[in-house]
Amino acid sequence: MVTAVATAADNPWFSWSYVTDNADVLWARTTEHALLTIEAVAIAAVIAVPLGLLASRVRWLAGPLLGTAAVVYTVPSLALFAILAPIMGIGRQPVLLGLVLYALLVILRNTVTGLDGVDPAAVDAARGVGHGPLQVLARVRLPNALPSIVAGLRLATVTTVALVTVGVVVGYGGLGQLMFQGFRNNFYRAEILTATIACVLLALVLDLVLWAAGRALTPWLRGRSA
Repeated sequence: MVTAVATAADNPWFSWSYVTDNADVLWARTTEHALLTIEAVAIAAVIAVPLGLLASRVRWLAGPLLGTAAVVYTVPSLALFAILAPIMGIGRQPVLLGLVLYALLVILRNTVTGLDGVDPAAVDAARGVGHGPLQVLARVRLPNALPSIVAGLRLATVTTVALVTVGVVVGYGGLGQLMFQGFRNNFYRAEILTATIACVLLALVLDLVLWAAGRALTPWLRGRSA
């Protein structure tokens, strides 16, 4: 019993000295994690939003596009990274591609849902005052679909933060590297828990930034809720 207590004391779940002694490493891994997440979601958005616009206009494309993205999403992340590694090598690129593929479905689905939910009366009114297709899209459809698109970006971002850690299987996992090292280093609890907390905080910060951006881009919704 004394031995067990001593062991727990020597290997605590949280150690502030570990944080201070490894601040540079923690910052580097967190920055790596954040940049990879932001890049993956940004690339996915650049692909998914235009595809959502296309699917909303050409209805028969919606099923194949969403179905294909859904099939990719069902592939386990470990399996997908393992498939990409022999093709693209070990490191950042296979992880980035895998993250983009996973984020596509969420953003695409929310874009299509948002566009489909626009009030037809608002679209007809815009056309009635002489707006062309591009003006209707820019002034009516996209602004009204924006809350749904932002919600998709937020969900994709939080999901991607979690998935980045799995990239450790191909040598690039951000904070996942520290988690993996902690398990290999005689189950070093402080390293595991600190990396886990940093990952959760990163997800919360990025989600809050997107939430604030969404509110800033949709001031009419604040006025409506008031």
